[in-house]
Amino acid sequence: MAHGEAAAAIRKAIKASGVVVHVEPSEFSNILRKIDQPLIVYSPPRMLIRRHQYLTSYKGLAFFTRSSEQIDLPKNVEVVVAKSLWMPG
Repeated sequence: MAHGEAAAAIRKAIKASGVVVHVEPSEFSNILRKIDQPLIVYSPPRMLIRRHQYLTSYKGLAFFTRSSEQIDLPKNVEVVVAKSLWMPG
């Protein structure tokens, strides 16, 4: 694949993924407290990525964080465990 084709493929992938906002774990927890029934996609640590990864949606934006420690989630959270999460950039 030529450099131009690779760059176009990357732009297309980013466009398809929408807006992903990377935040600190503490800010992610603050966002969760604002949601009545939050849905979290969680990916546990594995060989190459040794951090807990979390993704949720709030007011039309996707919020993503990584943490070396598990985040203490509110009791009203629905969790979907994913094999992996991939974030652009």
